[in-house]
Amino acid sequence: MYRISTSTLAIDEVIGVGLVPKFLTVTPNGKYLLVSNWCSYDLSVVDLDTHQQIARIPIGPYPRGLAVSPDSQTAYVAVMGSDTITKINLTTLQAEGSFAVGQSPRHLVISPDGRYLYASLNRPGKVVKVDLTDNKIIATAQTGEQARSLAIAADGNSLYVVNYDSDTITKLSAAKLQILQTFPTGVHPIGITYDAATGDVWVAVYSGQILVLKDRKPA
Repeated sequence: MYRISTSTLAIDEVIGVGLVPKFLTVTPNGKYLLVSNWCSYDLSVVDLDTHQQIARIPIGPYPRGLAVSPDSQTAYVAVMGSDTITKINLTTLQAEGSFAVGQSPRHLVISPDGRYLYASLNRPGKVVKVDLTDNKIIATAQTGEQARSLAIAADGNSLYVVNYDSDTITKLSAAKLQILQTFPTGVHPIGITYDAATGDVWVAVYSGQILVLKDRKPA
């Protein structure tokens, strides 16, 4: 992994992790950097005080999306070569089992209160909502072909998903996964993020575009 200074835009550190690092996130408490390693089937845990990898946790084929509970105690890993999410205890740095969500889970986001987990299912083109009190699916929405990256509004009311082969972005109500709006994009939207400061939704499209959606109204 490469760390880039935001003041100089230069690489100032390189950290060794697993094979083909695919997705990363920092725990809310700033203690760990988590990296899903696509081709070594594991999760790297990097201590951000020492900038050293301190653990490699076996996951299974094609780990990808990551989400961390607001209290930084639990991480969730989407295992895209399966139909499961793996649960990681961030105190012991060990896997604590898994639960099924549907075929090829790709991206994960968690509600601000930590109660609900949302997953995009790439192959069936769906988004599912999981109640983390019992790890059960409580809502499902069909959004488009190859549902990929997800973003959640800062207030937890709205979800946004890019549909790679439908060339669209779907906005959903987080409560019931009701589809609120669908926006056309260029060919193959792939990345999405929510700017909490402005309420804007930024989308990267493989056709060479960066789209900014001015979406400031809660669902």
